[in-house]
Amino acid sequence: MTNLSPATQALITASNCAGSRIVQLHIAYALRALAEYRTPHWDGTGPACYWHPTPQVRRELLNIANELENQ
Repeated sequence: MTNLSPATQALITASNCAGSRIVQLHIAYALRALAEYRTPHWDGTGPACYWHPTPQVRRELLNIANELENQ
């Protein structure tokens, strides 16, 4: 196992999936999707989207996803 960042190690520990490569990859894909999500224009109807991550948050999510995928 490579040296992982504290955030990635905490994610693996919290999800109790240290031995499951498939689950780790699914988590990585979900983090990547969150990082790459762009908020649609809201026209005043329907649900509003409150996910507006900063570029730093997007970069950190991608970093964690990369660590999980490349482990």
